[in-house]
Amino acid sequence: MRLGVSNYSFGKHMKATGCSMEEICDLTKKIGFEYIDFTQDSVKGYDDPVKRAHELRAYCEKIGLPIGAYTMGANLTGGEWTEDAQNEWIKTLKEHVDIAEAYGVTVMRHDIGFSIPDGKTWEDSVPYVAPIIREVTLYAKEKGIRTCSENHGMTFQEPERMEAVFKAVGDSNYGWLVDVGNFYCADVDPLDAIDRALPYVMHVHVKDFLYFKKGEREILPEDLFFNRFGNGLRATILGQGVVPLIEAVRKLRASGYEDGFTLEFEGAEDCLYAVETSFKYMKKLSELPV
Repeated sequence: MRLGVSNYSFGKHMKATGCSMEEICDLTKKIGFEYIDFTQDSVKGYDDPVKRAHELRAYCEKIGLPIGAYTMGANLTGGEWTEDAQNEWIKTLKEHVDIAEAYGVTVMRHDIGFSIPDGKTWEDSVPYVAPIIREVTLYAKEKGIRTCSENHGMTFQEPERMEAVFKAVGDSNYGWLVDVGNFYCADVDPLDAIDRALPYVMHVHVKDFLYFKKGEREILPEDLFFNRFGNGLRATILGQGVVPLIEAVRKLRASGYEDGFTLEFEGAEDCLYAVETSFKYMKKLSELPV
């Protein structure tokens, strides 16, 4: 069980201090993580993102910090559903595959969609996004990179929706980045969802949430967001929320998955304290018998 962290988890620290991505790599190594995942923010604002990825890869090699995966956002279902829009997304995603190649990773995540035009349903979107995803994953396969999507973004979080996309794409080079916490955004039991995800899992995010059922409290705390069903969520330090992390990790490991478990912290707590504390919890998870 390899323990990693996304540079996304250090976002508040970077914003507050103006530190560099290289300094985030140093912090990652110092805390004890075995690898780092880079998001598209790691190359954002650079004229040559491929060159920047090569620079960060060289720095990580220098300090002995492997890179686990590259993740980027995408809203394939947003806007008008046209052939031109499909081709534009294919072009954009292939450019990100080139960045993933520069990082030297074998896994790249892109999202499926965050919004759907009026009058359309998620079922309608599946045959529209499948050709985009298929062409991109075939391009990535030539470079030794697998592509995956996360149960992320409200629209594609239920396991049946994710599975419908995997089946429509129909290529084993494309799979699932399983985020064990995000299922709460669709009020889905993470353990039931993981059972359905096992044939497709390529990478894993671990996070924790506080959960507030709609109508159960007269006054709610600050810093919540609300899922499609009106229930409140706030990300928090691993082990301090409601996500069944012990059972989820055991279920994944028992299936034979022993690759990357990446911390994705996005809570209200001080992020350095939260990341360090979450890492200690991850270490305990890794030491549990399967």
